[in-house]
Amino acid sequence: MALGEFELIAKYFSRPVARRDVLLGVGDDAALLEVPAGQVLVAATDTLVEGRHFLPGAPPESVGHQALAVNLSDLAAMGAAPAWALLSLSLPSSEPAWLEGFARGLHALAERTGVALVGGDTVRGPRVITMQVLGLVPAALALRRAGARPGDGVYVSGTLGDAAAGLELLRGAGGGASDADSPLVRRYQFAEPRLELGIALRAIAGAAMDVSDGLLGDLGKLCAASGVGALVQLERLPLSAALVARFDAATAERLALGGGDDYELVFTVPPSARRRLETALADGVSITRIGEIVSGNGVRCLRDGRPVDAEIAGYDHFAG
Repeated sequence: MALGEFELIAKYFSRPVARRDVLLGVGDDAALLEVPAGQVLVAATDTLVEGRHFLPGAPPESVGHQALAVNLSDLAAMGAAPAWALLSLSLPSSEPAWLEGFARGLHALAERTGVALVGGDTVRGPRVITMQVLGLVPAALALRRAGARPGDGVYVSGTLGDAAAGLELLRGAGGGASDADSPLVRRYQFAEPRLELGIALRAIAGAAMDVSDGLLGDLGKLCAASGVGALVQLERLPLSAALVARFDAATAERLALGGGDDYELVFTVPPSARRRLETALADGVSITRIGEIVSGNGVRCLRDGRPVDAEIAGYDHFAG
């Protein structure tokens, strides 16, 4: 049985709020939120469109997870701790089964990361999900894209190309029915935002951003913001065992360089902070140094010290 708008909100999105900084949450015209002294507000928003950002028929739990995860990744790139979220949901109909799965995926990640859903909107229309996430960071410690300097090391977290590989499998590029359970597909559907790493990088990283549109494209944006160039050593790209086992070397490299949706962090660290980096991450997520910041502009790739032509553009909604 279809639910009305206010019944839908009450059933799937109104929950007790554990955060004491939420003075008023879901159910009023707007939320009232308390920003602690000495902190600044970090705001990020992303929109997911069915058929563009997630496939028709995608598990609704993964869509709910993704809607929050992509925003949390932006906060991680700023070194921010997440606090609150607002949801705008456009649906062709109020399907209980889809809503239950979506809400389950959204709330599971929100509870794990300390995020309170404090408001939003629901409308009838094409399936489109927009979320805004608000976080907190001491003003002097916020990470930015600008700040990389020649001589800095370039690092990435985790492994690259897995999510793009998962999407290719779902679209049928060498995939089969059994690929729904592939770790590559799971990386695409359930990205893990690197929140703890972002916080650990405060006062260590010179510049940072998340890898959402492909390593080369996103590193290029970081370099442009910092007014520098970068060298990437292709043999150092961190590739997962699942990616290497499923795709040939050239395809795996292409996915690692140009594939989006990994939501890892790419960041730079000056030589003076490398010892602090090792200490801060002793028990954390894996990181790999893949190159170096240099004078000039743009990103150049090397293989065993020799220049390689790797013209792979990052994802752009309006390109082509």
